[in-house]
Amino acid sequence: MQNKSNKNEDLLLWGVRNVGNVITVMTVTLAILVFGVWFLASPKQEFSESENRQLALWPTYTFQSLKDGSYMSSIQKYLSDHFPARDQFMTLKTKAEIMMGKQEINNIYIAKDGYLIEAYDEPKQNEKIITQYGKLYQDITTDAKNNIKLMLVPTAVTVYNDKLPASAPDRGVLKQLETMNKIYEARPEMKRIDCYQGLLEAAQAEKTASEFTPLYYHTDHHWTTYGAYVAYREYCKAEGIEPLPEEAFTKTVVTDSFRGTVYSKLNDTTVPGEEITIYENPDNALTVDYTDSHEVTDTLYNRDYLEKKDKYSMFLNNLHPLIEITNETADSDKVMVLVKDSYANSIVPFLVNHYKKIYVFDTRYYRFGPASFINEHPDVTDVLVLYNMNTIDTDLGIGGIF
Repeated sequence: MQNKSNKNEDLLLWGVRNVGNVITVMTVTLAILVFGVWFLASPKQEFSESENRQLALWPTYTFQSLKDGSYMSSIQKYLSDHFPARDQFMTLKTKAEIMMGKQEINNIYIAKDGYLIEAYDEPKQNEKIITQYGKLYQDITTDAKNNIKLMLVPTAVTVYNDKLPASAPDRGVLKQLETMNKIYEARPEMKRIDCYQGLLEAAQAEKTASEFTPLYYHTDHHWTTYGAYVAYREYCKAEGIEPLPEEAFTKTVVTDSFRGTVYSKLNDTTVPGEEITIYENPDNALTVDYTDSHEVTDTLYNRDYLEKKDKYSMFLNNLHPLIEITNETADSDKVMVLVKDSYANSIVPFLVNHYKKIYVFDTRYYRFGPASFINEHPDVTDVLVLYNMNTIDTDLGIGGIF
């Protein structure tokens, strides 16, 4: 009887275990089915506003792509990019990593005072950068050749280095400044406009001020308009120009919900938005001609971008190969050619006060090279090359600078 009882108990336990296994299999199968239906039914987007980038498209099959593995990799990328509730999952992932003590995520430092600061990697093409700047100088044949200037802008990882987490290696101050000095010293024919000291002094002043305007955005790699103003003062000092005081400008907070490119790398939706302030001189009489789109306006800002994720593109109406800016009320008749990246977009509102005309080149899109343009316009008196140090290595415009 005892053996029969034991057998019955064993059968009961076996049945319980199998029922549990069946329930587990059914639950997993149901979850896969629900997720599959959710994935198929959810709308697919081509562009992610929160990450500010194009999302992967469903790949086109070829035998070669299947053979080399790129087809399956592309499918994996597509599934990852179009994962349902992707933003929410990425927020949870970022929060979990921070809770585990991680202080650098996707090359972004979780810094003090709510700053997300992009790490700095030493350029891999220093010699190319130096060569391209030299080529620009050599190819200019007009008098502007004698008045060509170079401003290399340090980023937050250098100016706000004390905000980095204690575990962060010193890959900001030393390497970035060493690279800047190397480029400056290699091109002595280009006048050095060093804005680092001005930015550093302003950053030091923040520590004892009860109220201050930040020099860099918390969620973006760009400097703020005030940071650009500080650099403008350094430019004026180097050029013997009397800078306009801040009081000469009408300052307007145009948004308080800006989340920039650094935020997009973490995609933590709990990070608060921040302000963008614009500076306008009410005495200016501007004509801004976007030569590629033939759009002519009287302002340096396109406020339509304030309704989008990419709010920084409000400055100079995003990206254009060549912009011609005329200011009839400028304090001189000088003409500038500005060769630049997007950092310069927010310094232009200050420079226009001292140049009757500024030609703004984005060499990522202008195909003919600014040197030939300068040679065809002998009225050009000044040339300013302005790039920030974090994108100088990867900026495609370096290749088209001459």
